[in-house]
Amino acid sequence: MEKIRAAIVGYGNIGKYVLEALLVAPDFEVAGIVRRNAQDIPEELKDFEVVSDIRKLNKVDVAILCTPTRSIKTYAAEILAQGIRTVDSFDIHTQIPDLHRYLNEVAQKYNTVSIISAGWDPGSDSVVRALLEACAPKGITYTNFGPGMSMGHTVAVKAIEGVKAALSMTIPTGTGIHRRMVYVEIEKGHSFEEIAQKVKTDPYFVNDETHVLQVECVDALLDMGHGVNLTRKGVSGKTQNQLFEFDMKINNPALTGQILVSTARAAMRQQPGCYTLIEIPVIDMLYGERSELIKHLV
Repeated sequence: MEKIRAAIVGYGNIGKYVLEALLVAPDFEVAGIVRRNAQDIPEELKDFEVVSDIRKLNKVDVAILCTPTRSIKTYAAEILAQGIRTVDSFDIHTQIPDLHRYLNEVAQKYNTVSIISAGWDPGSDSVVRALLEACAPKGITYTNFGPGMSMGHTVAVKAIEGVKAALSMTIPTGTGIHRRMVYVEIEKGHSFEEIAQKVKTDPYFVNDETHVLQVECVDALLDMGHGVNLTRKGVSGKTQNQLFEFDMKINNPALTGQILVSTARAAMRQQPGCYTLIEIPVIDMLYGERSELIKHLV
């Protein structure tokens, strides 16, 4: 069996877990890791090729983008232009339709595939929401996150000038409404008040109740655990009061990394274009013979 050669672009929290998932996937091999500083090679990467540009790697089938959300559009377009498939976990929900349209044009132009927003939310939770809506087409779905660390929100805060370290916690208050608790270490010479205002007006936070607190040590608060509870109450046909619930407690970057790898497998099976997870067959994400998967899962 010829293995799928996957490159990891970015090696932070998600990249580390993507590597773990690739190493235990029987149909993948690591083509290499792309880092801004290719000279900075931690011990666990000594056996892999580490480069600063994906073009320096030999034969890449799919690039798994583990960069901050706000840089994904640029990275994806550049890599797609080389005819390489991309998958990412872009997580600003309101900007997904625009990214989808843009990368669809790029992917079709270069005859390749992009699968976007393939984390757990957006991503696997999106698939669950779609299935629940099929079960009860008329109704309301509530998505309650946490309590737990939000990686996308945390990275957004870290990018603000003057922030030395940060942690953004998502606290569910019910019916899909959330409170954001943001803890920051501030570099000397910067105003906490100004930083707090920038956090609250950032697109990641502007629609939620957000509290920003200054602390001496963010690391003392750090826990990558997270979770979600999805509830839908609706109507099947003409039958009222159908109630569905999905609940999980997870390590945030580990689940994101696994879904990205499963999605990279699916990227090998799609026609040129850009997709979200609700647009691709779930079976395409799984390793194994199709007939055996049907026998096992149906």
